[in-house]
Order: sequence, then C-alpha cells, then structure tokens
Amino acid sequence: MKYLILFTFALVLSLSLNAQTPTTPAKTGGPKMVFENTTVDYGEIKKGADPKRKAVFTNKGTEPLVIKSARGSCGCTVPTWPKEPIMPGETGVIEITYDTQRVGSINKTVSIQTNEGEEEIRLFVKGNITEEHEENVPANSGNVMNPKG
Repeated sequence: MKYLILFTFALVLSLSLNAQTPTTPAKTGGPKMVFENTTVDYGEIKKGADPKRKAVFTNKGTEPLVIKSARGSCGCTVPTWPKEPIMPGETGVIEITYDTQRVGSINKTVSIQTNEGEEEIRLFVKGNITEEHEENVPANSGNVMNPKG
C-alpha cells in the first residue's frame, strides 16, 4: 500500500511538472540560409596561388536574409559578405580569401551570424598548399672544390 501511494504521488508530480513546461511554437517563416556546399575546398595548390574562393548560398526562407557578421577562425582566413538583404529565393556569395603564402594543410572555419537566429552557420575551409620548386635547376653533382665524376 505504501508503494502505491508513493507511486501515485510521483506520477501526479511528474504530470504537473510537464504541464507547467511551456512549449515553443515551431518557427514557420523567416529567412533560411542554405549553402550549395558548406566545404570550401582549395584542393592541392602551389604557394602564392589565387587566394580567393566563393561559397554560394540561397535564401530559401520567406523573409529577407541579413548577414550580421562573418569571421574566419584566424587572421589568415578573411570572409567578405553581402551587406544588403538577400530576398527570398535569391542567391548570394561569401568570398573567402586565404593567405596562400602559408605552406601546409588548410583546416579553418568561417562562422556566419544571420538574422535567422542565434545559432552560427559554419563553413569549413580545407586544402593543401605546397612549396613551389623550380623545375629547371640542375641536380647537385658535388661541390666546386671536389666535383664528382
């Protein structure tokens, strides 16, 4: 009997707590930024190659999309974005400039804040930059003082 009363009390308490929890209505309109691809891939490039790439997006929402800010994960990754609102159904471009004087792998992000909500949208920037070597340099055949051969 004691367990039945305890169980009933727990059930009533649980139901009353659930009844007090407000539910957030589902968002039915507003702007919606959708990228063709969230990865900006530089591929395998030589040092000093073209530093600019583009990330194309569409406003698939029902209201104008405003990009509040965009920032790279470091100073070597600089995004440029449209300052004017992107109307529903229209496309826009975020241009990303990466410092291609840095040799090695690229693994960066660009964080975008819009009027969609508080959550940031992330683009991933990847690739690899290799050192450029001269092709017409003769092979070393020893030093001047002691040539081989």
